[in-house]
Amino acid sequence: MMVFISLTLTLLSYGQAFSQQYKIKTIVIDAGHGGKDGSTGGLYSKEKDVALKTALNLGKLIETSMPDVKVIYTRTTDVFVPLYDRIGLANQSKADLFISIHCNDMPVYRNTIITGYRKGRRGKRTPIRETVYRKSTSTRGTETFVSGIGRMNEQDPVINRENASILMEENYKENYEGFDPNNPENYIILSLMKNNYREASLNFAKRVQEAYVKSGRIDRGVQEKSLAVLARAGMPAILTEIGFISNPEEEDYMNSEAGQAEITNGLLAAIDSYKKSVEH
Repeated sequence: MMVFISLTLTLLSYGQAFSQQYKIKTIVIDAGHGGKDGSTGGLYSKEKDVALKTALNLGKLIETSMPDVKVIYTRTTDVFVPLYDRIGLANQSKADLFISIHCNDMPVYRNTIITGYRKGRRGKRTPIRETVYRKSTSTRGTETFVSGIGRMNEQDPVINRENASILMEENYKENYEGFDPNNPENYIILSLMKNNYREASLNFAKRVQEAYVKSGRIDRGVQEKSLAVLARAGMPAILTEIGFISNPEEEDYMNSEAGQAEITNGLLAAIDSYKKSVEH
């Protein structure tokens, strides 16, 4: 209980500062996954590498276009960084914005198919069945998440996949006050730690999605979900899925120089738009 009270007081103090006149001085860019947490990938690239490339390119753009803004990265190489430390760095740095960059992926589904027939008793044809594992390669588009209270049955594969990174951390039950991503009932913990910057996060997330749409991307919308990496954020925070790495065309796009430029320039435009809307 004391931990929760302390967290609440911390968020309230940030909230008071946020309501006053201020300027966005520090942005934390989080390249999703990394190191041992990096099995998700497409035909030839891994999410952790695409996310890192995008994060570093975005950071360079911000530093060039907004010299008054300090950019902090949660990682600049292929290393594993616990979710707890990612948002902890942002809180410690008193960041004004937290952007977590990821690539989406479709879950694998098991299907039984008929591969042929064989003659059974009395000459009857008997189907030969085989179990295959497939995922959709046609799903595409972008979506952006903010921390929210999701009902247990609203958790989807994307959120479960992102939160599963917790299991790779040592002492994860202590870091997240007993939260276990494998136990649906534990999402009540994330509800109690809901981001205090809901409206500001939604404001920024909508601008990010609008930027994607302007470049012709498919809009999968802004959603509020119980994401561990955002739950403790003491600032407006988003997790953005820049495309589906399970879709060959989007994988090529996210890895290409032109695709990277379009994605990062769009994110920069969203940051600039949000910055102008909140600075006084």
